Amino acid sequence: MIKAVLFDLDGTLVNSIKDLADSTNFALASMGFPTHEIEKFRYFVGDGMIMLIKRALPEENRDEATVEKCHKIFREYYAQHYLDSTYAYEGIKELLLSLKQKGYKTAVISNKVDEMAKIVTDKIFGDIFDAVVGKKPNYPAKPDAKLTLEVISDLKVKSEECAFVGDSGMDMQTAVNSGSVAVGVLWGFRERKELEECGAIHIIEKPCQLLEVLEI
Repeated sequence: MIKAVLFDLDGTLVNSIKDLADSTNFALASMGFPTHEIEKFRYFVGDGMIMLIKRALPEENRDEATVEKCHKIFREYYAQHYLDSTYAYEGIKELLLSLKQKGYKTAVISNKVDEMAKIVTDKIFGDIFDAVVGKKPNYPAKPDAKLTLEVISDLKVKSEECAFVGDSGMDMQTAVNSGSVAVGVLWGFRERKELEECGAIHIIEKPCQLLEVLEI
């Protein structure tokens, strides 16, 4: 029986693609590099901000010093513009309230830097979650399960009592690696094929469908 629901953030709870794209393009342009159309960012994001910057930079300019400089400009800009266009997907807030009313524990586990993950979540959803964590120093990013397993322990549930909900193959791999039930969503940044190939047990098209999955 599922007792806790663990959510990815970007592409699952919130549509943040434009703010991430705008911030990255600002950093790229500031350094004289080509920018990208927003659609490309659907495949740049998901593995943390450093990987976002690496993927956006030209291949010949992905040395450590350039990545760090571009990342710094990105962080400073994003810290001021992270909510310009970011919003909760339709039906998400209603879903979260239903989960709480039904007694499920809920958490956010993101590859976004921990501080920003907490800020974005608090600004859009308030304190509805039992836990919110992002990428921390000395913790590998998802799909490594170390941080996820720590959250599961803090929630005082077992891995098999958790559903991990996300929009990418990396999220599905995180679910598999943590022993949770992998639930893929189709309203985010990636496609069904990727979710299926990476271990999704269930795939849903609308937030309200998660309630049906949890009761199976």
